[in-house]
Amino acid sequence: MSSHLEDSCIFCEIVKGTVPSFKILETEHSLAFLDIHPVSEGHTLIIPKYHAEKILDLPDEYLSDIGPLLKKVAVATGAEQFNVLQVIFVRNNYVILIKLLSFQNNGELAFQHVRHVHFHVVPKPSATEGMVITLEDNWPVRSVNREELVKTAEKMKARLE
Repeated sequence: MSSHLEDSCIFCEIVKGTVPSFKILETEHSLAFLDIHPVSEGHTLIIPKYHAEKILDLPDEYLSDIGPLLKKVAVATGAEQFNVLQVIFVRNNYVILIKLLSFQNNGELAFQHVRHVHFHVVPKPSATEGMVITLEDNWPVRSVNREELVKTAEKMKARLE
């Protein structure tokens, strides 16, 4: 069990077993359990067994363990379609959309409720069940020109050096 858990975090308490959960899968580094306020049947949370508010604070071995669990949990839901959401905390409140129907929430204004890196797998059995997202309402696109994209790409690549 990781010594990197916090007593004041509900997810850390679930990892330690002091708060009960409906476990679906567990590995050395991760835990998958049912959400007690599901959006649809099978809505599951996947968390690292390491307290990190931001994905940037999470050691790679914990992060790399989560990907295969996301896939296994998605299969376990029995749903052919589903959303994967990743919710993390940073102090400057912004939202990054990383894939169609997958998104990453950062901060309380972006709907993060627990300050512990976590992922949701939400089955999408029909158009009205599960996550209800419309591109018009939830994917506010803006027009940018090629030069702006070049500058953005350069800034991002520089930050990776």
